[in-house]
Amino acid sequence: MIAKSHVKARHNSPGLWAAVALGMGLALSSPLLPAQISLGTVVDQAQRNSSLVKLADADLRKAEASLSETQVVYIPNFVIGSSIGPPSIGFPTGQPSIASASMQSLAFSFPQRQYIKAARVGVDAAALNLKDAREQVTLDASAAYIELDTVNRELDAAHQQSAFSERLVNIEQQRADAGVDAQSELLQAKLTAAQLKLKLLHLESRVLTLISQLATLTGLPASSIKTDHSTIPEIPEVKAEEQASTTSGVESAQQQALSKQLQAHGDQLATKILPLIGFGAQYNRDATSLNNYNLYYGRTNAEGQSLKPKADNFSAGFQIQIPIFDLNHRAKARETAAEALRATVEAEQAKRQNDVQIATLTGNLREFDTLAEIASLKQQIAAEQLKAVQTQLESGNGAGAGPGATPQASPRAEQLARIDERQKFVDALDAGFDLSKARLNLLRALGHMDEWLREVVPAPQSQVTPGQIAAPRNP
Repeated sequence: MIAKSHVKARHNSPGLWAAVALGMGLALSSPLLPAQISLGTVVDQAQRNSSLVKLADADLRKAEASLSETQVVYIPNFVIGSSIGPPSIGFPTGQPSIASASMQSLAFSFPQRQYIKAARVGVDAAALNLKDAREQVTLDASAAYIELDTVNRELDAAHQQSAFSERLVNIEQQRADAGVDAQSELLQAKLTAAQLKLKLLHLESRVLTLISQLATLTGLPASSIKTDHSTIPEIPEVKAEEQASTTSGVESAQQQALSKQLQAHGDQLATKILPLIGFGAQYNRDATSLNNYNLYYGRTNAEGQSLKPKADNFSAGFQIQIPIFDLNHRAKARETAAEALRATVEAEQAKRQNDVQIATLTGNLREFDTLAEIASLKQQIAAEQLKAVQTQLESGNGAGAGPGATPQASPRAEQLARIDERQKFVDALDAGFDLSKARLNLLRALGHMDEWLREVVPAPQSQVTPGQIAAPRNP
């Protein structure tokens, strides 16, 4: 017999259901909160994901392999093999070895010493090129991140302007309906609101573009990219006349030119009447029963008895070569000499272009610094004017009683002052970003991106995968 249990159903109170709903809402909304990602994480991920850095790293690996290739020619190689086949017909045409082993190496060469030096300098050039690629990626990622942070702040101000413009339109609508203001004032307020709406759309589009750009640079999901203003360190004020004016790219070009020159010198030595000494050794275990060697290479002893050919054979020695007439190496020497000349000219050109860029950025930096100061002062003046209008609205100034007196401040004037103050704030942000970008570019041109990189990505760098985003900072 199966026992049946009876459970009484009890209605839950509305308060309990509300608590459950609130808990579920918090649980579901917590993972959806956008997490802020630091500038250091963006730069670190951009360097890991950059094709430019990966290509430069591949060039460095190739240069290291080329250096090893020039050095191991002095180490004897070791090769084993066998050439067993069917018995030969008639006179033996080959050496039927059951097993063979050979060693070969270069013992002495004047050109090879230059080739090794050229390969070493080539590794240095590739390492500097990798460093230059990292610095360029750091500049691109930092500039995009700072611009996104700036545009986000401008977007907040634009939203405030839009709200103020809506209030202005409502005020003008009421004044126009009451016959206080002309219809043109209402149309002007609507025009202002439309212009601010267009600006808001432009800023939203710019935000999406910058997020997409950073997502492409870092390989992170676009939905995870949210800037953290507190992670942006202050950009140092560097002056060109006080700092060295060279970059890793220029140094890499100079080292590459030196490597080409050493390579050309080695090829030139190869055309001289200089000895080339090599070492070689070979061992063969020859077959004597699978061929007719006994017939043609048989030996006899002192008693005239036939002996079989010796199965084990070994030889070793040095080989000396002296080029007397070698058109191939002469043509090669002319080719590498032309490549060395081209690389030298390119390095000089890169140095001159960098000097011109430094001079241009130095002049632009002074201008941007002044523009940023002017924009900041205008924003402060607009803020003070807004305070004055608000004070008049709160306390009243008694104006407008006599002829020629200043009209009493109105809510319309307050909204216009708020819109103007926010506009001056946006202008100051724009000027500040232009100044920051110019400073970053000057740091890059002067070869001091390492200092900025140490500020942005403190050691040791943490490994962050595209699915792992830095947790938001506590306010």
